[in-house]
Amino acid sequence: MRYFCLLCSILLSSLTVRAQDAPSVEAPVYKFAFFSYKMVMEAMPDYQQAVKSLDELRATYDSEMTRAEKDFDKQFAEYVDGLRSFPDNILLKRQKELQQLMTQTIDFKDEAKRMLKDAERQVMEPVEKRLQEAVDALGSEKNYDFIVNTDNNSYPFVNKAKAEDINNLLIERLK
Repeated sequence: MRYFCLLCSILLSSLTVRAQDAPSVEAPVYKFAFFSYKMVMEAMPDYQQAVKSLDELRATYDSEMTRAEKDFDKQFAEYVDGLRSFPDNILLKRQKELQQLMTQTIDFKDEAKRMLKDAERQVMEPVEKRLQEAVDALGSEKNYDFIVNTDNNSYPFVNKAKAEDINNLLIERLK
């Protein structure tokens, strides 16, 4: 047992000496930047044009939906007016017409929403790609280790003394 304790103390002292002789390892220093994706995106002329075209498309769909709703309201009012005077077979026919019109209107609204989402994706994809290319190019030029998007409170704190704010650089580059 005495030899075991002696061996343990020799091993421990050996480890202590090696740890003291080892060079100190410092934490790596990273070069990074930050920006607001939303702020830069909204400053891009391409984005403004994309939003304008989407607004125009949305207005077209909205006016068509309004027209369809007015058609339904008109037919419904005629149906209510004729409740007392129409024979049963005409009432059933009008009910079926109203149900069909309501189904078509709902289907159109659903289709319009889907088409607007698709249009938004198609219109915004090249804008987002252009922004990503600008971020990649700036990151390579300035030799950043990483660039942080500060939107959505993802990074509630960024030490501005150690990072560079590149919002204005990106906005100028994308004009």
